[in-house]
Amino acid sequence: MDSKVYFIDLRATFKENLIKKLGRLMDTAGLSDCIKERDLVAVKLHFGEMGNTAFIRPVFLQKIVKTIKNVGGAPFLTDANTLYSGTRSDSPHHLTTATKNGFAYSVVQAPVIIADGLRGKSETVVKIDQKNFKKVYIGSEIFEADALISVAHFKGHELTGFGGTIKNLGMGCASRKGKLAQHSTVSPKIVRKKCVGCGDCVDHCSQNAISLVEEKAVIDTKKCIGCGECILICSNEAVQIQWNQSIPVFLEKMVEYTMGVLKGKEGKTLFVNFITDVSPACDCYPYNDAPIVKDIGILASTDPVAIDQASVDLVNREPALLGTCLKKNTGPDEDKFKGIYPKVDWEIQLDYAQSLGLGSRKYKLEKI
Repeated sequence: MDSKVYFIDLRATFKENLIKKLGRLMDTAGLSDCIKERDLVAVKLHFGEMGNTAFIRPVFLQKIVKTIKNVGGAPFLTDANTLYSGTRSDSPHHLTTATKNGFAYSVVQAPVIIADGLRGKSETVVKIDQKNFKKVYIGSEIFEADALISVAHFKGHELTGFGGTIKNLGMGCASRKGKLAQHSTVSPKIVRKKCVGCGDCVDHCSQNAISLVEEKAVIDTKKCIGCGECILICSNEAVQIQWNQSIPVFLEKMVEYTMGVLKGKEGKTLFVNFITDVSPACDCYPYNDAPIVKDIGILASTDPVAIDQASVDLVNREPALLGTCLKKNTGPDEDKFKGIYPKVDWEIQLDYAQSLGLGSRKYKLEKI
């Protein structure tokens, strides 16, 4: 049986603005079935790196919070700390970034709680007994929550092809130890012919794993944690990944972490994807490039696989916008994500998630 994915476009009227329309989407998708009176509800989102403007607007989270409260839940906004150096690598900086980007209590009417503690070490071990991991390490505050609402900004991603619900959960809910475990097969390498010795990658490496030797970048593999930040930092494409060896395993690991996040929360989850400001790369960067397609709408489902598949299909159905980084697969029904990242087979994450029983790639899209 095909999974149901509910969809609203961005049209609005005097009688029903987009905020009200979002509330109707949440109700129709079955929010009240996921939450009981006094449930502590983790609303997992990405607060955006400072300088990035593509993340979901706080006013939408305010409506989601209100809708959760209307059915008796006690919501809190949450995310886990990052591996890379930036404005979200520990809780004080993470909370400051969330506030500056508009996620203050006065705006969203819910507290912000970082899921994995002060330095990313507050974690809970979850046994999953899968191919790559027997156990995974999840941010404790997400694990302890009674219910989970994933609110993901759907966009491109340099390691996964696209980032949606599965990435928001699998990578986003992992503690620092969990993120390290997932990135362990991602091994950047320097193409010396392309390296100009500018030093940008050196300045941005959180582990001091990159240095300049004879005006060329060199990576110390013993220090490298595989976070991948150096890939997009390099404007000369001198930092590359051993795609065929590392990315398929990385995608499987991320899906297994998604399984760990959802374990024990059967019937207590709802997933929301915002297909707006579809930037080519992750919101973890302190900037965002021009969106590759027009704003499309918002999806909600109780199936994390179906909602990501539907989101991919809706993006690929659109013609590319002019003046973006996308130069291939620009027509309707062409794969925009493989146009940006031709060496990343994004379908691996959906196929593997389906094989683990997390959901179905077959869906029925219901516009409301």
